[in-house]
Amino acid sequence: MKQPTGTVVLPAGGVSFRTRAKPFGIQAGLLAAPFVIYGLFLMVYGVNPLDLYISMLKSTFGDLYGFGEVLLKATPFVLTGLAAALPAKAGLVNVGGEGQLAIGALFSTWFGVFYLQSFPAWIGIPVMLLAGALGGAAWAALTALLKVKGRLNETITSVLLNYVATFTVGFFVHGMLKDPESFNWPFSPEISPWLRLPIVNGTRLNFGFVIAFVLALAVWYILAKTRLGFRIRVLGNNRFAAERAGFNLNKMYFWVLIAGGVLAGIAGMIEITGTEGRLRPSTGVNYGYLGFLAAMMAWNHPLRLVLTSFLLGMITVAGNTLEISSGLPSSSVHILMALVLFFILGSRRRAAR
Repeated sequence: MKQPTGTVVLPAGGVSFRTRAKPFGIQAGLLAAPFVIYGLFLMVYGVNPLDLYISMLKSTFGDLYGFGEVLLKATPFVLTGLAAALPAKAGLVNVGGEGQLAIGALFSTWFGVFYLQSFPAWIGIPVMLLAGALGGAAWAALTALLKVKGRLNETITSVLLNYVATFTVGFFVHGMLKDPESFNWPFSPEISPWLRLPIVNGTRLNFGFVIAFVLALAVWYILAKTRLGFRIRVLGNNRFAAERAGFNLNKMYFWVLIAGGVLAGIAGMIEITGTEGRLRPSTGVNYGYLGFLAAMMAWNHPLRLVLTSFLLGMITVAGNTLEISSGLPSSSVHILMALVLFFILGSRRRAAR
């Protein structure tokens, strides 16, 4: 008998529970797989992975201090991740969050040490935030100018400028910004106590994580709800369509890269005013690259980026437990980070098929 046109025939009994549960099971397996593989790696070195994972969870979620450490680590990852995610929406690859954070920290320290020592917090902290944003923007401007004027690939230039930024910070902490009472150690004088961000009692967590979360919300809102965000997404999805629509591509590329630099520069300011209190050659080292990793794991979605940054923060803090419990170096958690990244990217590619 011929079926009427437009009629959908469902299988008897509807979709089975097994069919509906299968995608969730696959996703759960993909999320668990990196930890299983890393557990095998631990067993090779004679470490019980179950005991280690339990101690890692206790160290990060067992008390307020551990949870605060996770949020503290996640804060710069959120901001440097946004510095990569926002240009990525316009079709750009900004790997320069590392250098932009470093120069933002340098500008903040310079203002904090030379101009703001006697200013109250309600003036000094906002000015240092602006200084950090200015530093990050100035460093990103080099990449942006090379992109729009020199036609150079922004990925290459932003990576190379990271090394220049590191040497620039080293130049200043060995010279004009060096603390005269440091016994020849290369770091700047400490900024005034009233220029430090407030911290949560019982932890080292500072107000910077609120700033990072608000900025993530702001970036999401701009990209998802505003005309400017629509234009950025159009540019990222189809450059030729944007050009035919009359967009000024070079102008958009320039300002999107500058905005990314502002976000990374603020991360540098938070490192100085919230965590370290002074500038060192090692301030914020690798935070830019880990933020880029967090952005990739979140597929450049600003809100998902908060979650992936939290995950990376948790793994980073757990690295200390790994070193104490197993004797392995804390840096070996980078293997776990890489495995998590590979499996998340693999799961997204599978979902896209």
